[in-house]
Amino acid sequence: MRRLAGLLVVPLLLLTTAACGDDSGSDSAQMKNGVPAITKGAAFGEKPTLSKGKGDPPKQLKVVVVSEGKGPVLKAKDVAQVNYYGQVWDGKEPFDESFSKGKTFDVTLGAGQVIKGWDQGLQGQKVGSRVELVIPPDLGYGAQGSGDKIKANATLVFVVDIVKGASVPVSATGKEVAQDDKDLPKVGTNTDGKEVSVTVPKDSAAPTKLVSNYVLESDGPVVKDTDTVIVKFNGKTWKDDKTFESTYATDTVVTWPLSDLSVKGLKDGILGKKAGSRILLVIPPDQAFGDKEQGTIPANSTLVFSLDILSVM
Repeated sequence: MRRLAGLLVVPLLLLTTAACGDDSGSDSAQMKNGVPAITKGAAFGEKPTLSKGKGDPPKQLKVVVVSEGKGPVLKAKDVAQVNYYGQVWDGKEPFDESFSKGKTFDVTLGAGQVIKGWDQGLQGQKVGSRVELVIPPDLGYGAQGSGDKIKANATLVFVVDIVKGASVPVSATGKEVAQDDKDLPKVGTNTDGKEVSVTVPKDSAAPTKLVSNYVLESDGPVVKDTDTVIVKFNGKTWKDDKTFESTYATDTVVTWPLSDLSVKGLKDGILGKKAGSRILLVIPPDQAFGDKEQGTIPANSTLVFSLDILSVM
């Protein structure tokens, strides 16, 4: 099944091989600093085009800083929001790009969410930078290629604008808030980054209205509807007290642009809460998935979350 983390948001542009229309670069091979030249849109934020590569591509990852930003340096486990333009070494048009889509692409560095060339090439770069990556096959899609646009053993060329970045703590922290209501689930208060327990009361009826309560209250900024939140969560269904998805199982974080969250109770429950906090969310069916089954989540389910709002961008 599709993981819930993906079901909760309107689908964003993924690092795939979607056709992108006529964005052709130069037919001639032009090189600069040992990489294909940017032929149009050279400035940060502008949609670029690329020349074909000339000669044999490099066998190792090559990273060229086109323009250096003034933000913090990205490291492993940081989350970055980027725009990108991707082309094969000997190609003249992109196999994928985000500049014309109106949405940045979110990536957790070093988490294996993207090809290795991205994970390695973006670490150590400053937020606000434009970089060009030349990625050999063993750090790209290898012998299997990807779709019709990326053939086997293709060398990939990307222009990447690092729009935002955030360091992500392992856990929410803050003042522990009493959990006095015996009719509500109890959430663990550990801050060691390990899974947070959620215990649903056995003999209580599920609430019919949204519950959004602090468990650990931080002093971070209040989440706005224009923010992107970086979260960890443990999600259960009320009726059977079973986990349907947990980010702790894969040791990952999830980035959710609030404007794209499609589950009303989730969005409403996070809005107005302080970044860095842990909250209990109880979402009734009419603010969750309603009468629609979603994977292992039965129709008409009340959802229960422990949710750490680790950071915002």
